[in-house]
Amino acid sequence: MTDSQRVEEFSDLPETGTGVLHLDLTRRLVAECLGTAFLLLAVVGSGIMAQRLSPGDIGLELLENAAATAGALIGLILMMGAVSGAHFNPVVTLVDRFLGTISTRDASLYAVAQIAGACLGTIAANVIFSLPAVHLSTHVRSTWALWLSEVIATVGLLLVIHGCVRTGRANVVPFAVGVWIGGAYFFTSSTSFANPAAAIGRSLTDSFAGIKPSSVPMFIVAELIGALVAYPLIRLLYPHNLSEISHD
Repeated sequence: MTDSQRVEEFSDLPETGTGVLHLDLTRRLVAECLGTAFLLLAVVGSGIMAQRLSPGDIGLELLENAAATAGALIGLILMMGAVSGAHFNPVVTLVDRFLGTISTRDASLYAVAQIAGACLGTIAANVIFSLPAVHLSTHVRSTWALWLSEVIATVGLLLVIHGCVRTGRANVVPFAVGVWIGGAYFFTSSTSFANPAAAIGRSLTDSFAGIKPSSVPMFIVAELIGALVAYPLIRLLYPHNLSEISHD
């Protein structure tokens, strides 16, 4: 098989739980850790920069934060999608486990790598802006409205991903996810964390993107509920993977 044929074969395959390159676990875990670290660097770093560039203008700060996060997500999924599946998010990994595209062992290690990466990315953002490496957030986020927002944001994120993948449009996932997260910053009261690893990482910074550690557990519960709601919806709305049907 020529190189061009291999590229064409890869382009026809749907993105799977572990990436189309089928690399060993160590490489995939490095990709998940590094990708999540860069994601949190973008989230937290752009939040700090927004506070400094637009002090007192919360709307503009949020817009700057959302735009930087959306752009980084697109680039990171393009960067790591074929390597590890570019989950960067334990609930994405959990739903892939439910769908059988990743093993229980690999899913557990993915989650560990994602949480580690989120913490490292937040610490890096603090350091490069001359803040304490770890400064626990005092930003309380603890209301039913915020928790409901996290359920909705998580369900939407998972439907966006699998709606694209299971209809043979895996190549647009990076852009669809970036646009969804960027928009959800504004139409959810929680600013759409939709990611347990991100919630944990963001507790380590007392900046615009921070969340008080005591608020993290309920955010994680809400995000897990979102995953449990999204899974049957995915099976209901997309009972078959279009790419699998076309290859039968």
